[in-house]
Amino acid sequence: MSSSATLALVLLWQAAAVIISDQVALPSVIQTAEQFVHYLGRPYPAQGKPLWFDLYISLRRILIGFVIGVTIGVAAGAGMSASRVVRHLIDPVIEVIRPLPPLAFIPLFIVWLGIGELPKEVLIIVGVIPVMAITTVAALDEVPEDLRLCARTLGATRRHTLLHVQIRSALPGILTGMRIAMAGAWSSIVAVELLAATSGLGFLIMQAGDYLDTALVFAGIITIAIAGLILDACLRGLLIAADPSRRG
Repeated sequence: MSSSATLALVLLWQAAAVIISDQVALPSVIQTAEQFVHYLGRPYPAQGKPLWFDLYISLRRILIGFVIGVTIGVAAGAGMSASRVVRHLIDPVIEVIRPLPPLAFIPLFIVWLGIGELPKEVLIIVGVIPVMAITTVAALDEVPEDLRLCARTLGATRRHTLLHVQIRSALPGILTGMRIAMAGAWSSIVAVELLAATSGLGFLIMQAGDYLDTALVFAGIITIAIAGLILDACLRGLLIAADPSRRG
C-alpha cells in the first residue's frame, strides 16, 4: 500500500470516528495511538503484560513454528521432486492435510500437548508444511532439465545437483511460498491466542475486547499488521536477492 493510500485510509478512519462519535464502536486514530503508546510499556490488564511483551511472545511462536515448518516442508518437497516413490508416499498425505484449516486441530493439540507453547508452535508447523511442500515441488519442477543434466555430465552427484543446482534455481519460487506460509502462520497464531493462551497479541486483543477497549483492539490489530509487513519485507528482500529481475 502506497503512502498516499495509507494516509487516505487514516483520514477516512478519523473522519468516520468523528461522525460516529462513539469510541467503543469506532475509536479515533488519535485514541488508538494513545492506547498503543500507553500500553506499549504498561501491563494490560493490571495483572497482564505490556504490549511489547505480547508482541515478542507472538513473534517467538511464529518464528519457531515457521522455521521448523519451512525446513520440513522444503525437505519433503525436495524429496518428492527427486523420487517418484517419495512423491507417491507423501503427496496423498499432503493433499489430505492441505484443505484442512489448521485451526481445526486446536482442540486435538490442546488435548494431546496441553496448553503450553508446544501446541501453538505445532499448529503453525502443520499449517506451513503443506504450503512449502507444494511450492517447493512446483518450483523444482520448473527448473530446466538442461541444468540438471549439465551438472550430472560434469560429474556432480544427484545429491549435489539437487542441493546446489536445482534448489538454488528454484529458490525464488520457494521464497514466494515462504511469503504465503508466513501470512497463514500469522492467521493461525492469532486465532489460537484468542482461544487458548494467556499471552500474545491475540490474547491481548481478546482481553481488550472483553473490557470494551476498542482502541486497544485496533492497536493490537495494527501491531500485527506492522509486524507482518516487516517479516514479509524481509522475505521479499531475500526474494529480490535470489532473483534480481524482480527488483523495482
